[in-house]
Amino acid sequence: MGIFSQGKRRRLRFVSSSSSSEAPSRSECVVCLQTMGSLTNKPRIFGPLRNPPCTRIHQIGALVLIAATFLLTRLFDQSSLTSCQYSSTVDQTRRSENLVRFTGAVGSMLWPHRGYGSQISLKIYVYDEVEIDGLRPLLYGREGKISPDTCVKGQWGTQVKIHRMLLQSRFRTRKKEEADLFFVPTYVKCVRMMGGLNDKEINQTYVKILSQMPYFRLSGGRNHIFVFPSGAGAHLFRSWATYLNRSIILTPEGDRTDKRDTSAFNTWKDIIIPGNVDDEMTTHGAKLVQPMSLSKRKYLANFLGRAQGKVGRLQLVELAKQYPDKLESPELKFSGPDKLGRREYFEHLRNAKFCLAPRGESSWTLRFYESFFVECVPVIISDHVELPFQNVIDYTQISIKWPWNRIGPELLEYLDSVPDEDVERMIARGREVRCLWVYAPESQPCSAFNGIMWELQRKVRQFHQSAETFWLHNGSIVNRNLEEFSHWKHPLPLP
Repeated sequence: MGIFSQGKRRRLRFVSSSSSSEAPSRSECVVCLQTMGSLTNKPRIFGPLRNPPCTRIHQIGALVLIAATFLLTRLFDQSSLTSCQYSSTVDQTRRSENLVRFTGAVGSMLWPHRGYGSQISLKIYVYDEVEIDGLRPLLYGREGKISPDTCVKGQWGTQVKIHRMLLQSRFRTRKKEEADLFFVPTYVKCVRMMGGLNDKEINQTYVKILSQMPYFRLSGGRNHIFVFPSGAGAHLFRSWATYLNRSIILTPEGDRTDKRDTSAFNTWKDIIIPGNVDDEMTTHGAKLVQPMSLSKRKYLANFLGRAQGKVGRLQLVELAKQYPDKLESPELKFSGPDKLGRREYFEHLRNAKFCLAPRGESSWTLRFYESFFVECVPVIISDHVELPFQNVIDYTQISIKWPWNRIGPELLEYLDSVPDEDVERMIARGREVRCLWVYAPESQPCSAFNGIMWELQRKVRQFHQSAETFWLHNGSIVNRNLEEFSHWKHPLPLP
């Protein structure tokens, strides 16, 4: 062994633990590990030993260090795995907590606490038709002859129903100074459809009523609510972009644009509301038409609507001609002796597993909501559609959304491949959710009205301001002329 000057083999000397008065240091243990060799105690040669001799205590300490390192590594790995599993569980729990929970009873639900609070705590002021000059024409037409009972019917009846419910609501306040939000009642879609006002008159009347609302001026309109119940949305008021661009708009339409390709819907401030399904289909107990069992339904799918010259709808009509046994798409007549009545319409609608809801003049269609009450699975064919209460409803569990550009035999092949048990599952979940499409009295725990109130609660701000609002050191709110809010006079310059 050339590394030994005297040709003698060095051997490790072990002494008893009693000969060492101190515990081995970490560096001594490392040296000991290098010199320990194998478990047979055969020495390994690394060079001249310049370190303190490796005693038995050093060897034991080294083994303890190895064992401790092994155990700590295992514990860390297990902790990391548990942490990942916990994180995944938390994500799933948070996702479920963000959804509406149904208690099992029909029409009974619990709104998620996160982001909404434990209960609705709102104070909404409803403008009276006699306090604002111009409100009556927006409600009843220029001659005051249009009846609200007429306007409450049909798919635009939400403008009347929400107004009526707020008038009877526990969330209504008659004191403007304590209100969180302000509701401006108009039936403008109905009034326009019945010739009560033309577009120019509607625009002028809206500007007139807004100039009489100091609280609208105070907040720049941010705490004022307007209902536009049709596919036209806020475009019924041509100057909406000037005056209502900060206000809260309730509408079923989230994609309709004007000629300048400007959408009136803003996902951050506005609220999508359900369309107005016929009351005779939504009331508890006896309905106009009862759902059928899947085995008795004649068609795989149906499309019950007018083509309106829209490419996608025309494609569905042609597809029905190619596959008449699978897809029903009758020519609907809404006048004359062959007019399709309400009962006949819903009887057709219930006779298929899937109800197709393609885009028409706008992205939303009432058929989507109607399908839940005849218990067929809605198939949305409208790429840009916005749906109500998206914060709390998982629409993948109750409906299908199909690309607009894939209308054709492929659509029918896909629908035909969906197992009946999956169809039944989606129908059952839709049966729970559909109470949110019903404009029922506030006393009903699950209703479109209560859903809207929950969403409005998220819009409440503690403080409102506008470009024309100023305040002083004592908290006084003033205008540009330093006039206190209580002294602002009509007509007010609009923001």
